[in-house]
Amino acid sequence: MNKDHHHIWENCLRIIKDNVPYISYRTWFEPIVPIRLEKDILTIQVPSPFFYEYLEEQFIDILRKTLRKELGASAKLEYSVVVDNNLNANNKPYTVKLPTNQNNNLKNRPVTASFQDENTIKNPFVIPGIQKLNIDPQLKQDNTFDNFIEGECNRLARSASYAVAQKPGGTAFNPLMLYGNSGLGKTHLAQAIGIEVKERFADKIVLYVNANKFQTQFSEATRNNNRNDFLHFYQMIDVLIIDDVQEFAGKEKTQETFFHIFNHLHQTGKQLILTSDKPPIELKGLEQRLLSRFKWGLTADLQVPDFETRINILRKKIYKDGIEIPEEVLEYIASHINSNVRELEGALISLLAQSTLNKKEITIDLAIKMINKLVKCSVREITIDYITKTVCDYFNLSVDSLIVNTRKRETVQARQIAMYFSKSLTKSSLASIGSQIGGKDHATVLHACRTVANLKDTDKNFKVYLDEIEMKLKY
Repeated sequence: MNKDHHHIWENCLRIIKDNVPYISYRTWFEPIVPIRLEKDILTIQVPSPFFYEYLEEQFIDILRKTLRKELGASAKLEYSVVVDNNLNANNKPYTVKLPTNQNNNLKNRPVTASFQDENTIKNPFVIPGIQKLNIDPQLKQDNTFDNFIEGECNRLARSASYAVAQKPGGTAFNPLMLYGNSGLGKTHLAQAIGIEVKERFADKIVLYVNANKFQTQFSEATRNNNRNDFLHFYQMIDVLIIDDVQEFAGKEKTQETFFHIFNHLHQTGKQLILTSDKPPIELKGLEQRLLSRFKWGLTADLQVPDFETRINILRKKIYKDGIEIPEEVLEYIASHINSNVRELEGALISLLAQSTLNKKEITIDLAIKMINKLVKCSVREITIDYITKTVCDYFNLSVDSLIVNTRKRETVQARQIAMYFSKSLTKSSLASIGSQIGGKDHATVLHACRTVANLKDTDKNFKVYLDEIEMKLKY
């Protein structure tokens, strides 16, 4: 019997050695010790649970083929996993489908690997036994590139996403990680990649899944001893989109499993798209080896949309819905809802509901009343940053332009107005205002406030500017 199992394994190794890189063969196959052969079940000893999982992840195909060649179609492989070499207690092995934390007093734990065909792998999204070609990508069809409004706030992320969609797995952007606060369009952009890929490459398997859903599926697979099916299912995906990866924080087993899936997909040229609320360097509770892989490709952020982008988002929305709204109403909404796209669209929907239910025409007065209910009811802290942003949006200037030492009239005037409102609407000192707006001293701030006050009394057009900006700041 000893001769039989050694002979069978040596025959397998000869085939494996010709089909895997030499370094992989030395690392993953030379340490394996064949133990026994009973009927069509070959038992091999591996040094650790991780060793077993890596073999199952990376080399299951070659193991399946070689064993079936030697033992026939009914061949099975049993792993005897070395848990602790220092334990001399009960060494009697027992068979389980997957490793568990039970019976840690045993030195070796055998694990049976079943060689099932790909089309019998359980699909965690639907039912067991589903065909791989029938995998639902879980995409919302409205989340297309055409429906995504591009601006300075998201141009890099949008361009990189489109490049990935044209050539999934074939660009330097793998993985592509999109990050930003909630409601800025990360999910929309990630799903747009999936939709575009499906349109261009109908045979590719695309899947979108939220990190929480992934975690739930993994827990269920572990509980039902279907962890191999879970791994194999995700390793079949050509374009995998994982939303909100920060939700993996603190979930060590889930992170370890995703680490193996990530490695397999990346090494086989598949595309990974990840989204998060923070860049990798700021994510807490995630393993360093996983964070380092997130940085392999491109990390692109989505920022709060500027005034022009917010206006374009509203225009696109009403055009799509076939609604006409006065431009001044759109500008008012865009001026007062500036935190994220989701709240911006929500404000527009609320306005339309108010108009329809009350049978009132959409006017600036109706918009003001509606915005007051949405925004004014929550106490807004007026800060120097908020004032600076509002003034720059009003004059279509970038916030950075106020820092530059320039004599351009429009820039100097905008800086003075920002200083004026910072003095009147905040409790900050003149020195603090000056340091935050252009790095100026308190004397410059005092001069700016006097200049603005004088122009307000003598220039009617200038007073209109101030009144409009003040309304945006307060309401």
